[in-house]
Formats: sequence, C-alpha cells, structure tokens
Amino acid sequence: MSTEYFVHKNSIVRKIWGKSDTIIFIFAGASAEFALNKAVDWLYFTGKLPKDPLGRLFSTVAYAKLIVFAERESAIKAISSMAAIHSQVETNRQAKIPDWAYRDVLFMLIVYSIKSFEVLERKLTIEEKREVFDVFNRVGLLMGLKGLPSNYEEWQSMRQEHLSQNMKYSYYTDDLFRQYRKHLGLVRYRILLEVQRTVIPVEVKEMLRIKNTMFVSNMGLSLYKLAKALNIDSILKAMVLPANYKEKVKALDNPPG
Repeated sequence: MSTEYFVHKNSIVRKIWGKSDTIIFIFAGASAEFALNKAVDWLYFTGKLPKDPLGRLFSTVAYAKLIVFAERESAIKAISSMAAIHSQVETNRQAKIPDWAYRDVLFMLIVYSIKSFEVLERKLTIEEKREVFDVFNRVGLLMGLKGLPSNYEEWQSMRQEHLSQNMKYSYYTDDLFRQYRKHLGLVRYRILLEVQRTVIPVEVKEMLRIKNTMFVSNMGLSLYKLAKALNIDSILKAMVLPANYKEKVKALDNPPG
C-alpha cells in the first residue's frame, strides 16, 4: 500500500519548498510584510517575536515546510498542533486573534511561495499557482480558519483587499526592523533589505518607504544565480547567514520523505 502524502511528490509546491534559496526569499518577504500587519501585536504578547524575530519567523517557515513534505496523517497532526498553540495564546490573552489576521499569514505563504520561485527560477503557470493556493488553503481549512477563498481567483481579490485594509506602519514596524538589524548585523541586514525588495509588492514598499529602484537588487540576484551555476552558492550563503542559523538553513535542502 503506497504512502499518502499531504502534498503529492510531483507537486510544484515540493519543488518550491525543497530548496533553502527559495525558502530564504519566502522568509524575507514575509518578514517585511508581517512588520506592517495590524495584528502583529499578538506576537509581541508572548515576548518571543522581539526577543528572537528571526527564530520566530523561521519556525513558522519550518513548520510550513514540515507540512509540505509530511505524510497526510502527520501533516494533519502538525496542523492541529499549530491551531492548538494559537488557541492557547488566545486563552492567555483572553481575546481572539482576528480571522483576517490568520488569513493574512496564510496568504503570505501563498504569495511569497509563488513570487520567490519566480524570482529565482522561472514563471509559474496558472495551474501551478492554483496548486500553491490549494495546498495552503487546505492547511487553513484544517486549522478551522473562517472566510477562506474558494479558488485562486477569489484569493487574488482577497489578497488585494488585505494589502489595502490590514496593514499600517506602526511602532511595531519600527521595532521589528530594529530587531532584524540587531540580530543580523549591518551587512546582513542590508542584504535582507535587498532580498525583500525583489519579492514584496508595491504597496508594502510604499508603506516601508523602500525605493522602487531594482538595480542593486537585480545585480545581486544575477551574482547569486552565477554562484549557483558555478556550484559555489553554499560558500556565499555561509558568508551572509548568521552562524546560529547556518545549520537550520542547510537542513532546508534535505526534505524528508
């Protein structure tokens, strides 16, 4: 009897989440947009986000990767565990995380999965984009999220609503970027900003006051692709990643299953 996986083995989603390069770009885009989310104060409630912003966002990305490569039953258990953790935070704070806030995080996984792969590899077909949507929408349904879109086209519309309604520049935005700089150091922080510039939408750039000049970003991206073609990208990553994250990033290139 063949093993049933949450995401089938030939899925484009496995290709996207099977490489540390793409996952780093997903992380970079989400870290920028998440700083603008109106519900970001929820992660400040536990104190974990300001204390270790990279680790907190990295754990979210790692959780998503685990689900993508897990057997169906294991993935469902992981999703249930994730829902229970959020439920406990709500109990401790005696308030409920808004439904739109849950959806926004899910939408970030969809949009930055697509955008990161397209920046680093190639354009996705509409069928592949729908497949990315379907995988993460199933995660949302299993978490019991309300108001999810029924298809990719509806998601596109809801995504635009999010960009116009659910973001604001706040104290938390400033603080998170200060923490990014503190934990990365100046050089790595500048690299993060350039990576963010390649994947975040215009709305996010405008709110973060990031100039829409792509010369430096495109030059860096071209150099990285050259390093990858020459098979020396691992040396480059070792130079730019904080020491305590090198092993975690390296492990992302070794998907289970």
